[in-house]
Amino acid sequence: MPTDLTTALADVRTLLLDTPHLARAVAAGRRKGLEPPAAERVEVRPVQLKAGPHLQFTARTGPVVSTRNVPVDEAAAAVDDLLAQPYGNLHVETATEVVQVRVTKKGDAQVHRAAAAHEAGPAGHDKAKNRLVDPDDPLFRVLGAGGDKRRQVEAFVRQLAPLAPTVLSRPGDRVRAVDLGCGNAYLTFAAHRWLGDAARAEGKVLTTVGVDVREDVVATGRRAAAEAGLTGLEFAVGSIAGADPYADGGPDVGPDVVMALHACDTATDEALARAVRWGAPLVLAAPCCHRDVQRQLHGNRAPLVRHAILRERFADVLTDTLRSLVLQLLGYRVEVVEFIDSAHTPRNAMIRAVRTGSGPRPAARADLLAEFDELTRTWGVSPALARMLEPELAAVRAGVQAAL
Repeated sequence: MPTDLTTALADVRTLLLDTPHLARAVAAGRRKGLEPPAAERVEVRPVQLKAGPHLQFTARTGPVVSTRNVPVDEAAAAVDDLLAQPYGNLHVETATEVVQVRVTKKGDAQVHRAAAAHEAGPAGHDKAKNRLVDPDDPLFRVLGAGGDKRRQVEAFVRQLAPLAPTVLSRPGDRVRAVDLGCGNAYLTFAAHRWLGDAARAEGKVLTTVGVDVREDVVATGRRAAAEAGLTGLEFAVGSIAGADPYADGGPDVGPDVVMALHACDTATDEALARAVRWGAPLVLAAPCCHRDVQRQLHGNRAPLVRHAILRERFADVLTDTLRSLVLQLLGYRVEVVEFIDSAHTPRNAMIRAVRTGSGPRPAARADLLAEFDELTRTWGVSPALARMLEPELAAVRAGVQAAL
């Protein structure tokens, strides 16, 4: 049920200032019809410095990141300044619960609470191990997941958590998720565990389908789901490009959440293309190798890509830049973020996309098209995602030309 926004913000303020029990908090998104906040995203967490306990505010806008440490006895003003910004989503993790606040179009607050499974309190710079998915959860034993894989999955779920209200607040009593190219299904299991708890707290039922082309890993996933006792978790054999796990529900039924963790090369593009054509409200993809664009850059003698190692790294950046532009053109709000430290995996970028339902205005779309065209023309590349979504992009281009 909607809650008075002032009351919800007062509750969040209390949680943020209770530093012995606070783990972290994130403010992101913007409220409908208001000017954007000063920073795209602000993360708040307690830290223990030599001078004593502080609240650390890390603000990010695009590639620009700034950090400010405020003594806890002076933090009230900084918290008030943060909550005065027109953020659309607030996510708070404490020692006992996870609280998510989403501001509706009418200016009310949708508040979701779930039990936490981690420790909290002021952390040193070695970062206390605050978990959304308990590393001792039996599901990891069932899967045989080691420490690095558990950390990757935990980091992925942390990126999912602040955006979960996007789907939990939608009408209906069911939430549908799909993990495309699920492989050994570590992410499938962990995301189903966390999102299932969040959905139940909202009176909803979660169904998650892991899709993979290999019959053996699908069979293993089914056995593991049964052993772990996870209801609503299913697996299907199939390609990413041909996946349609909710087809039985009718032409208007598709997944609410689309996930893809380290789908190799253009498999990530296939996952993003499927998500766009489903009209999925929330998409999270952590790309793997970027060989498609890297091959197209081969032979280019520009200094930036003349050497193989530089060409490989630049292909990563260029590919994900073009992917984000395509998604923006097709009606998604997109962030490309680092979801885990590179010490755990060098493939640590994540594309987070939230469907806006309308997309940018014609002038903004024209600017995005110009950026996309300039990049592809300058580097002589044809990105896979644009090829896969060519009809949709052609319609956008025609609409922009007609409007202007």
